[in-house]
Amino acid sequence: MRRIVGFFFLLLSTSLMAQPHVRPDALPPAPLKMPKSLDMASTVDQMLQWQSYPTYEAYLSLMEHYRDQYPSLCHIDTIGRSVEGRLILALVLDGGASAGKPSMLYSASIHGDEVVPYYLLLRLCDTLLNSYGRVPELTDLVDGVSITINPLANPDGTYHGGNHSVSGAWRYNANGVDLNRNYPDPFGSIALDTLQPENRQFIDYIAQRDFVLSATLHGGAEVLNYPWDSFTSREREVEQASWWKQVCARFIHRGRQHDASFMTEVSSTGYIAGGDWYVIHNGRQDYMNYYHDIRELTMEVSTTKLSASSLLDAKWGSMAPSLIGYIGEALSINSLSASDTGLSGPADDARVFPNPTRGTVYVSTPHATRVINLHHLPAGVYMVEVDGALRRVVKL
Repeated sequence: MRRIVGFFFLLLSTSLMAQPHVRPDALPPAPLKMPKSLDMASTVDQMLQWQSYPTYEAYLSLMEHYRDQYPSLCHIDTIGRSVEGRLILALVLDGGASAGKPSMLYSASIHGDEVVPYYLLLRLCDTLLNSYGRVPELTDLVDGVSITINPLANPDGTYHGGNHSVSGAWRYNANGVDLNRNYPDPFGSIALDTLQPENRQFIDYIAQRDFVLSATLHGGAEVLNYPWDSFTSREREVEQASWWKQVCARFIHRGRQHDASFMTEVSSTGYIAGGDWYVIHNGRQDYMNYYHDIRELTMEVSTTKLSASSLLDAKWGSMAPSLIGYIGEALSINSLSASDTGLSGPADDARVFPNPTRGTVYVSTPHATRVINLHHLPAGVYMVEVDGALRRVVKL
């Protein structure tokens, strides 16, 4: 009998041991659990109470509201349209002039069922615009950084159940494709002709801009996931990891000044190398860092993908200092050189962009900038020599 009881307690204690948190996109998605209270705003006035998610039409109206109310501070860029024709929009806050400013990008909900990040970036737009001229720190931030905010990267996924509600949201686009497994990957093997329309348009949009910093917001966990996703840190050491750890530590510190449990679910530090958490391929983070020399961070900002409406305001309160602070990181960044990434490429201070390209490539070094024309060549991967080193360029 004692042996049986002892064995029972052994099993019990083993089952209660802390288990590592599984990356939310590592497994096929479970059916989305609907919160008890899911309120939808159908007008701008309702949305500005910040107690609801917007209908698709209210989202469009809210973006237009910001453009019309603050014409000297922001404008709307249309990145493209989804498979089902919904608009993929970005609000650009640059005070009417982006010249001489570092540019950064926020994007959310590439997985359509991760809806809390969508709300957070809309609230960020509102806070930055309403605070301009009233809060010196935020005024300086908008004056010093060109800020592009894409609140909804996968509108067909978020409004899969119809434009009137996010209750039917699912992970994929309308073609049933996971958009965060559909980017050209320097370490993967996806064929470029399989790019989904949303991603192809996003690539074209990025290629026309000179972002130095970016973040993509997800839900399902709470942790910062820095590059690279395609391999573990043991498999390949990345020199840039020390910089990422400093940035992440500052982000976490801002949040824990208000809540000691801020982002402690996955790691006690609040951050982890992507591949050390779980290796994925063909994700956007590795694509942005490698091909466009943009420092992109994955932010898992909510353990619940679709929170009850009543919890949204508190979530914003906990995330706001860190999301705002991250924008300021752009002020201290010089554009990445290939050597910063820890991967083979040209010498320091050299840039090759846009990459991928549809034809024209600019090779910029401290000494000169030259133009390479690939229009006459078929789609593929080409090697471009820069200061005696070779750099891979993808022709779409």
